Amino acid sequence: MGTVEQTRTKRPFFYGWIIVGLAFLSTGVWAAMRTTFSVFFVALLEEFRWSRAGGAGVQSLAFIVYTFTAPAVGALIDRFGPRRVILPGIVLLSAGLCLSSHIQSLAQFYVFYGLIVALGVTFVSIVAYSAILARWFERRRGTASGIAASGMGLVTFVLVPLTQYVIDVSGWRTAFLVLGVLVFLLLFPASAVFLCHKPQDMNLLPDGAAPVSGQEKGLRIIDEGWAKTDWTLARASREGRFWALLAFSFLVIIPVYMLVIHAARFLVDCGFSRMTAAMMIALVGVVSSGFRIFWGSLSDHVGREKTFTLGAWCLAAAALCLFMLSDARFPLPAYLFVLLFGAGWGATAPTFMSVSADLFQGRSFGLIYGVTEAVIGLGSAIGPWLAGFIFDWKESYRLAFLVAAGLSALSSGIVWLAAPRKVRSPGR
Repeated sequence: MGTVEQTRTKRPFFYGWIIVGLAFLSTGVWAAMRTTFSVFFVALLEEFRWSRAGGAGVQSLAFIVYTFTAPAVGALIDRFGPRRVILPGIVLLSAGLCLSSHIQSLAQFYVFYGLIVALGVTFVSIVAYSAILARWFERRRGTASGIAASGMGLVTFVLVPLTQYVIDVSGWRTAFLVLGVLVFLLLFPASAVFLCHKPQDMNLLPDGAAPVSGQEKGLRIIDEGWAKTDWTLARASREGRFWALLAFSFLVIIPVYMLVIHAARFLVDCGFSRMTAAMMIALVGVVSSGFRIFWGSLSDHVGREKTFTLGAWCLAAAALCLFMLSDARFPLPAYLFVLLFGAGWGATAPTFMSVSADLFQGRSFGLIYGVTEAVIGLGSAIGPWLAGFIFDWKESYRLAFLVAAGLSALSSGIVWLAAPRKVRSPGR
């Protein structure tokens, strides 16, 4: 084995960007599973006539499963590395999607999708790749996180209309089968060949460059004692910043999934066609992809708090756009919703990943971020159910959209209490 420098000079680019590419695909599939639920939701409600709260509860159960399994996935990757964890998860996810094509009752939908698909998707989710990317990048952490998370939008843009097309042509059962096979082909071969846990396994260092004392080449160390701490979950849980991290993440994700799951149904109720509604949700994904890269890079330059605050207020404005929408003949609020929701949603994942890594680096980071994602999963579970409950109660989504706007605004204040800028801040 040569030295780190010798190894680096033989490589035309930093291998960490290949890991970012794998994360792009995997987090894209993970997000697409959550978003394509909205088009399956429309088709299944039309066939089985379930209540909206009952049908949306399947996605809520999926988020609860994610809540309990995310910390375990992070801890398993810390201990065994990603290959032994992620590859079996891909197989489980594909199998669950294929089983979902045989649904005959709401109970089966809860088991096949709410349990099996939910368990499998956790192993290819953002929690798995956050535990990996935090080891590969330091000075460009926000940028790498943003690019990786942008797959959530671009893959969604492909899979949501594709799913709707297959549903229209061959039915939702065929769509589940096609999705199961496609997920396996997209993820398993590339992950089996290219996945690597940390740069040291390839005789490299984070970012492909040697660290600089007291500075992470773009990040100034503000609190050196905090930055040098090898954080464990027990140690982090005694810090107020850890609870602020959980709180702002929890609050902002509730409105995200209130809108992701119910927006398509609301647009159809307003008079848009099912394909138009699906395309709008898909376009949200495209917009969010660009903004994930933009917000991630911006946060490397102006700080995580300022960046997230801008994104959270975009999310609040998006919810208010749906509040103002009543008829497809006057579609301007729907178009503004696509832009603003894409912008606001785009600020979430890069911020979650970067703030967590800025605050709590160490050998147990996978577990710590897994707990963060568990709380995010809990909020994601509450969101779809809450919007469905409000609709069943009021026979309208209007109050739900106001609640979504308020929670988004509240989260923008709490991120300042997590205060990653007081540990690491953009260099000058």
